[in-house]
Amino acid sequence: MGLLDTILGRTKPVRANLDALFALPSAAVTLQASAGLVSTGRAGVCFKPPAGEPFEQVQDEVEQMLRMNDAGGAPLTVRHVGDRFGYRWILIDAPAIDDLVTRVHVVHSSLEDAGWSTQLLCSVFGFAPGSASDVTDAVSQPLFLVYLAKRGAFYPFAPCGEEQRDSELELRIRSILGSDLPVESDLSRWFPLWDLPVAGPPPDQSH
Repeated sequence: MGLLDTILGRTKPVRANLDALFALPSAAVTLQASAGLVSTGRAGVCFKPPAGEPFEQVQDEVEQMLRMNDAGGAPLTVRHVGDRFGYRWILIDAPAIDDLVTRVHVVHSSLEDAGWSTQLLCSVFGFAPGSASDVTDAVSQPLFLVYLAKRGAFYPFAPCGEEQRDSELELRIRSILGSDLPVESDLSRWFPLWDLPVAGPPPDQSH
């Protein structure tokens, strides 16, 4: 019996609250207007497969799940982060933030339907300075919005340098987002996520 058959046979846990994901497009408009930040068109869903399963098998069966739950034609790949925790990433690219959010929702729902709710860590959305921003005091470095599905809330993460973060900028972004986006109120849950595969520009969308 394969991994997919095994996990589909389990009793499904209570689903996480994914509704807050759909507040992101509106928040993205606020980020661009107030901080000069625009979506990179890239996001990633982070999860930790059950221990003892070969990566190739996990990748094949996760992609099978996603094919069963059509992700709107988005290119989806599973990437091993390479850290000591053994997390995997499903990377999603879409030029429009609305499409990006929809596809991330599909990935979350697919993994939860397969019984992996407890294995999900978070989803991460990339933002970067716009090419032509006339915003006063615009942010000049990349930023990520991290979505904690089990909390139904986001938090900003601004890495800068070798395992360092710009906490001042993170708090500024929290203030900018205001009521546009549910932000995690417990700062101890604002976990750092180093070496994000979501970092960097997305693939050329013209091909």
